Amino acid sequence: MNQIDLQGRKAVITGGARGIGYAIAKRFLQSEAQVALWDMDGERLAQAASELSVLGVVHTEKMDVTREADIASALANTIGALGGLDIVVNNAGITGPNAMTWEYPVADFRNVIEIDLIAVFLVCRAVVPELLKNGYGRIVNIASMAAKDGNANAAAYSAAKAGVVGLTKSLGKELAGKGILVNAVAPAAAKTEIFDQMSQSHIDWMLSRIPMGRFVEVDEIAALVTWLSSEDCSFSTGAVYDISGGRATY
Repeated sequence: MNQIDLQGRKAVITGGARGIGYAIAKRFLQSEAQVALWDMDGERLAQAASELSVLGVVHTEKMDVTREADIASALANTIGALGGLDIVVNNAGITGPNAMTWEYPVADFRNVIEIDLIAVFLVCRAVVPELLKNGYGRIVNIASMAAKDGNANAAAYSAAKAGVVGLTKSLGKELAGKGILVNAVAPAAAKTEIFDQMSQSHIDWMLSRIPMGRFVEVDEIAALVTWLSSEDCSFSTGAVYDISGGRATY
């Protein structure tokens, strides 16, 4: 493992109790950052904190990223516990059901947009003023290859992640020159518990689109996010970084 320097940095990772978020938290800690895990699942938060605390400082907040009051409370508690904020990774998300667009349940569509896009906006809206006070910050939003390709039978997820890309580009331009860089990562599918929300046929279809013939590992995503969260990433903002095993065509 290559060492990336995050020494002394304070980071928030939404959806940090499992999967990609957990892997990012682990890599951050190995890079000497302090981390705050924001997640809805209190039991998994406690488990993650127990496992990760051997690597460094881990703070947890049981909260809902779609609720402004929860975000405000978690942010205040996190800054109080860690003594500041430098890095924010918007990772929390769901896939929603697999269905044709014209058959997609409206309530499910709204729910996916709320969690996968609006929550990213709400977290960014809350944390940017804190980062501006420091004159430094890194925001990394977890998008998806679905944002660029538009996965069949996943219109809500594809639309939400495309929105994350647009939000990232807008915010990156707004903060350019202020010491705060905003980038997105667009992975191909990673085999995590989120697969439990998908049909097997959809999982098989996603794998068929990856020229490397395998799903991306969460540790591979974590490595890219860690670099984007470091001072080594100094002249890239509003960008989308593919980690697709060759699936990306532009």
